[in-house]
Amino acid sequence: MDSLNTSTEVAMKVSEENIESEKELHGNKCSLITWKSSGGWKAASLCLANQGLATLAFFGVGVNLVLFLTRVLGQDNANAANSVSKWTGTVYLCSLIGAFLSDSYWGRFLTCAVFQLIFVLGLVLLSLSSGLLLIKPAGCGDELNACQVASPMGVAIFYLAIYLVAFGYGGHQPTIATFGADQFDESKPKQRSAKGAFFCYFYFSLNAGSLFSNTILVYYEDSGQWTLGFLVSLGSAVIALLSFLLGMPGYRYIKPCGNPIPRVAQVFVAAARKWDVIPAVADELYEVEGTESAIKGSRKILHSNEFEFLDKAATILKDDPSGPEDPWRLCTVTQVEEAKCVLKMLPIWLCTIIYSVVFTQMASLFVEQGAVMNSKFGKFHLPAASMSAFDICSVLIFTGIYRQILVPLAGKLSGNPKGLTELQRMGIGLVIGMLAMLAAGATEIERLKHVIPGQKISTLSIFWQIPQYVLVGASEVLMYVGQLEFFNGQAPDGIKSFGSSLCMASISLGNYVSSLLVNMVMGITARGNNPGWIPEDLNTGHMDRFYFLIAILTGFDFVIYLFCANWYKPISLEGHEEFELQKQDGQVLESV
Repeated sequence: MDSLNTSTEVAMKVSEENIESEKELHGNKCSLITWKSSGGWKAASLCLANQGLATLAFFGVGVNLVLFLTRVLGQDNANAANSVSKWTGTVYLCSLIGAFLSDSYWGRFLTCAVFQLIFVLGLVLLSLSSGLLLIKPAGCGDELNACQVASPMGVAIFYLAIYLVAFGYGGHQPTIATFGADQFDESKPKQRSAKGAFFCYFYFSLNAGSLFSNTILVYYEDSGQWTLGFLVSLGSAVIALLSFLLGMPGYRYIKPCGNPIPRVAQVFVAAARKWDVIPAVADELYEVEGTESAIKGSRKILHSNEFEFLDKAATILKDDPSGPEDPWRLCTVTQVEEAKCVLKMLPIWLCTIIYSVVFTQMASLFVEQGAVMNSKFGKFHLPAASMSAFDICSVLIFTGIYRQILVPLAGKLSGNPKGLTELQRMGIGLVIGMLAMLAAGATEIERLKHVIPGQKISTLSIFWQIPQYVLVGASEVLMYVGQLEFFNGQAPDGIKSFGSSLCMASISLGNYVSSLLVNMVMGITARGNNPGWIPEDLNTGHMDRFYFLIAILTGFDFVIYLFCANWYKPISLEGHEEFELQKQDGQVLESV
């Protein structure tokens, strides 16, 4: 850790003259320390490569985890699906921890480096525990050979390892997204446009990295060579970390902006203290003089009309101090607006959770469904988890279609250079996600029709799953890329990583909600002699009804999302040239 801190300090040293010139260029944006020729696509490309390699390592563990739990650890289908949902939820919940440390104390570079070290440590333990303690006899854990009952110590080390992987990857992912976006200078029109494209390519690299895991690695793991798959993941994670550290001289670094939790708390406390006070008009609210805001590293935010009760915190009373000495009684407009931004983004974020319930089915129920379908392709056996390659290919192809065809076409029709706004893309993504669940339900109905009594495997080809994977992939490009752009763009300067982490936190809660739904459905449907919708023997259940239930919930969620998106008004930064363009995000989603 000491060597990392020392290396970071060396990489970030520049002359006072360069620092002052950057401050003049960026106004009162987060303190920036950079080499003269740093940043741009060269530095951002290292972040993209890092994300691709880290994702390859992560999905080398996650894509087949549900089968590892059933074949090696002996869990039943419902418990294995819940275990994967909880683990995946923990991965993305840890993104909030990484974002907090990044924005508040460590800065983005150091946060990325530290969490990648934790990620590597988790993969080392996972490789050792599986090879030495769990895979006995050697080669077990395929469809034919059962493993011996694992020792409590082996199981404990295994769970410690996968949750270290979850902690490391979860804390790293939103921070690397924001760090990559930091490599572009928003004061330059070309780089501002490149920053928008970066998030699209970021999700592209994420899926490109997982393609190898979902095709090559999944095959070896499915055939019982679990330890080999985990070792490949470890090697990829090590290369990702080393390449990231080698790029240190060329990065742009933005210093952490302080802990945002007290700042937001001060707004609510100050407003509560003045509960009986009528808020002052916008021009009379308290704000510091000059171009810089009172929040270290944040540009000033102009007043908005939403949540006007919080304006009481910036309303000046006779007994208030004349300056910012007591922010628990008197806050600046910028500080109040930072709190408002969090509240305004919250309804949009909540509406994305149900979509993440759709997304998480690929790592659990889609795999279990494919495992009881005919997976023969000539003489070749296709692992059920490898079907997610169709999702990845859908993402890669649709990303190109969106960037090269839909954006220019939609831009001409709407007058918005971005094509569809982030909110419009997210709305369309919800609709396509609902269609994916309908396709999965239809596939399950057809699968049950082709079940031969006494046989576990249906005669229906596993390739019937292609439509549901392709639809999920298309919806991801619109929903998750839209989320990354929206939450990062709408978050104030002091909480940029927090904005990026909201996308991952949505996936996290989506996994927990999925687990809750499975438990509720099984608790209601598995009574008496009824095996329930998702029993151990899927041929006696009705997983199609569970898919249709998610589709119905997604439909209700879309209606609520329309109201939230129409209500939302974008952040307005002082002197921000993009404000008029961003206002389009608050318009009615007519194209949806």
